[in-house]
Amino acid sequence: MSVLRYLFLIILGLGAGVVISGAVFAFIAIIGVVPRLAMKTKTDKYIKLYEEMIVLGGIFGAFTIMYDYYIPIGSVPVIILGLCIGIFYGCLAVSLAEVLNVIPILSRRTRLYKGLKYFITALALGKMTGSLLYYFVDGFYFM
Repeated sequence: MSVLRYLFLIILGLGAGVVISGAVFAFIAIIGVVPRLAMKTKTDKYIKLYEEMIVLGGIFGAFTIMYDYYIPIGSVPVIILGLCIGIFYGCLAVSLAEVLNVIPILSRRTRLYKGLKYFITALALGKMTGSLLYYFVDGFYFM
């Protein structure tokens, strides 16, 4: 392979990564996850820090896909990191559902008004149970 072809592939890969990451960050910004979390937790003054950490997390995630490395931090920090990632994904999913008005539409169409909080809790617990089964039970996932 010539040097020019490698250079083209590098530029193409870098450009595609920039476009995809920009779309993901724009999506997160449009659905308003960061301001909503800051408002709920009464930490409005840290919105800029939250946004910077999301961008740094995206960059770190890109490096974890590109390079194979090992950081010996132990089980407890890995569990805490996994919990934080799960909380973020949960907030992202709930924010998306809120923006798309999924829950109000669902409650109207199913005429579910009284037990809505139990329904939402059941959805969250089902998602958590499924992810725990996926990671802890060998052969539980489908290929």
